[in-house]
Amino acid sequence: MYSCTCPILLRKSNQTKMGSIDTPSTENGSTATLGGAGDGHLLPASDSAGYAPENDVGRKRKASVLPLEVGTRVMCRWRDGKFHPVKVIERRKMHGTGPNEYEYYVHYTEFNRRLDEWVKLEQLDLDSVETVVDEKVEDKATSLKMTRHQKRKIDETHVEGHEELDAASLREHEEFTKVKNIATIELGRYEIETWYFSPFPPEYNDCLKLYFCEFCLTFMKRKEQLQRHMVSFASFFSLKCDLKHPPGDEIYRSGTLSMFEIDGKKNKVYGQNLCYLAKLFLDHKTLYYDVDLFLFYVLCECDDRGCHMVGYFSKEKHSEESYNLACILTLPPYQRKGYGKFLIAFSYELSKKESKVGTPERPLSDLGLVSYRGYWTRVLLDILKKHKGNISIKELSDMTAIKAEDILTTLQGLELIQYRKGQHVICADPKVLDRHLKAAGRGGLEVDVSKLIWTPYKEQS
Repeated sequence: MYSCTCPILLRKSNQTKMGSIDTPSTENGSTATLGGAGDGHLLPASDSAGYAPENDVGRKRKASVLPLEVGTRVMCRWRDGKFHPVKVIERRKMHGTGPNEYEYYVHYTEFNRRLDEWVKLEQLDLDSVETVVDEKVEDKATSLKMTRHQKRKIDETHVEGHEELDAASLREHEEFTKVKNIATIELGRYEIETWYFSPFPPEYNDCLKLYFCEFCLTFMKRKEQLQRHMVSFASFFSLKCDLKHPPGDEIYRSGTLSMFEIDGKKNKVYGQNLCYLAKLFLDHKTLYYDVDLFLFYVLCECDDRGCHMVGYFSKEKHSEESYNLACILTLPPYQRKGYGKFLIAFSYELSKKESKVGTPERPLSDLGLVSYRGYWTRVLLDILKKHKGNISIKELSDMTAIKAEDILTTLQGLELIQYRKGQHVICADPKVLDRHLKAAGRGGLEVDVSKLIWTPYKEQS
């Protein structure tokens, strides 16, 4: 899960717990199956019998298209062993001088950008190469063949998570972040494939993998550096990390779950490193180097080895727009376990203690929007199910700390609200509520408010 505008510049859950990989979804919501793609000759997607012997004309044609230009569209064999349409985003020269000595960074047009990757030439079906077409001409020609609804859906996909950017800024963002600079990270016992570009300092430009200390979030180029950082003798040289949990104050402990509040002003390096880490999994995250204005709430699973980060959210110390959350992320190894909704629920519990209503800062990421809609739906349906008599949107807002506008859009999406005689009226038929509750699924982990020990932030004089 995320969302964001959070502190530092700039502006897959393919996690592996020693090798496992999640099944990603296509952009239209269907599931793609992963598997090994065996060696051997490349086959077009429709050909299961194999190629006929290639003639000289075919070989000459293939040679004539190499090396592939940026922008070329071609079929590429993915991890499921099947061919999928891709667009070449970038290319790089490998060892050697021939036209075959290139790797290509491709975007799978059926999938989210988080699955973009470098591929070898042998993964590409050169018989399927399409002529490079000027993007503006292609878009114009395509738009003539689409209905207005289809074009709107495509436009929404193109700007998903970037609603605050104009067309020029969006192009600049996509150009700057089009190629992932870090392929994998090691964090605690997990090796995690990254999803997006993150603006690490220039000295890390040549690193495909980074090693993070899971407690202080210092990142290093080599495994040996991390080991020295963790071993006891390093304390003599002030290199050892003495932390077994995030810096800051523990404000919640229930069973094995713990939440820490970190002040960006007091723990600036930790805040900046957390933002570098989060940007690897958030496409549209806006980063600033000034983390002083933010508080970070880091959720951990605790055991005898320490407190291990699961995810976090951040919020501005003072928000004029009533934002109670700036950025939210559940790390890939911990997704689909209810932690995302727990973080959302926690942010609203803090708003209740502040006697305020809150809303997340926009834009939300695709995963963040799904999580918030699920949370709002579950909370509101539970109240409507139990409540006897009439209830207003204002009363729902006071009870939940959810902003009235978010309540209104959620109930409208569920078709539980009508506009009568100049005002909105909630129509909560018990059978309809039961149907929606069943569709909403489980509500995630519960926040035990009795275990929350916290007072609202006040600027120290």
